[in-house]
Amino acid sequence: MYTTIRRYDGFDPTTVEGIIQRVESGFLPIVSAVEGFISFRYIDAGGGVIATISTFETQAAAEQSNKAAEGWVKENLSEFNPTLPQITAGEVRIDK
Repeated sequence: MYTTIRRYDGFDPTTVEGIIQRVESGFLPIVSAVEGFISFRYIDAGGGVIATISTFETQAAAEQSNKAAEGWVKENLSEFNPTLPQITAGEVRIDK
């Protein structure tokens, strides 16, 4: 099992609700269609910081989701001027 955490800074905190709606209706169907998809979580960390956690059966699927996220954010959230995401990815070693 492989997980990717993507952390974005620089969103105006007043736009978070609209971003959530866009992610849920636009990106979630894309990422959940990747073969080997297990789960997706969206975290509002406050102060214009958003993180997502995606988990997949394989490393290839996790990498595919990162490419999909990059393109989707450029096309759908660029008007909000987010920073490039900090990406942490790797094999899940403990899952309780």
